[in-house]
Amino acid sequence: MPDSHHPRRIACLQPSATVILASVGELDRVVACTKYCADVVPEVRGSNRIIISDSWTSKASEILAAEPDLVIAAVPYQEAAVTEILKAGIRFLGLAPRTLDDIYTDIALISGSVGAGKRGAKVISDMRAAIDDVRRQTVSLPRKRVFCEEWGKPIIASQPWVAELVQAAGGDFLGKPAAQCSAEEVARLDPEVIIAAWCGAGDRVPLAKIASERGWSDTSAVRSSQVYCISDELLNTPAPTLVAGLRALAGAIHPQIFGPQPGLRSIA
Repeated sequence: MPDSHHPRRIACLQPSATVILASVGELDRVVACTKYCADVVPEVRGSNRIIISDSWTSKASEILAAEPDLVIAAVPYQEAAVTEILKAGIRFLGLAPRTLDDIYTDIALISGSVGAGKRGAKVISDMRAAIDDVRRQTVSLPRKRVFCEEWGKPIIASQPWVAELVQAAGGDFLGKPAAQCSAEEVARLDPEVIIAAWCGAGDRVPLAKIASERGWSDTSAVRSSQVYCISDELLNTPAPTLVAGLRALAGAIHPQIFGPQPGLRSIA
């Protein structure tokens, strides 16, 4: 039974928080979450949980209607909504991870807040071990130039934690993580692997269209058909699901070693 010192009713405005709570066996505390949470935690579908908007679009009224005693969100979030939540005396936890270390800290913080610190430590340990395992498998392989984007219009490179995963998967991340760049800049860098994981797009990125319309037909990646979509939730959710994202990256960068992976779709 949860004790009085830990939140019993949690509203998750960020899928990563729902994933983390599920990973430590505390999903029952989640009374409200976003529709995007169901993409990574299918158990919330068909439940009696209230579906609310995400961190950026949610309003205080819909959050307060769930009667939470803790709200977890991530930047960017609605400052007006946060103000109302705090005025109502509800605790608010705002996350802003950039690196894998930040994500481990968030897992420890969230699991500790619900009295599951030991289980959180095990989740972190398992993540580290899985990433190290892939890194060992790729250390002697030829490194490939990888461009990975989280948004298409404008083109925005993936987050720093994705750059770390690309490195572990045997690639060299091109460009500056989380920064906007032009199609011409990417073409000049001549990536050997191109990966699109657009926020909110699932696996529906039109690979052939972007390759032709952006003038990337002469890049090494397009010539060798190493242009891929990785399902949004596997790379853009800063949570234990990144392990599956790492395996998808390894499959894209070194397909002859890792083969097809769940959540990975090729232009071919």
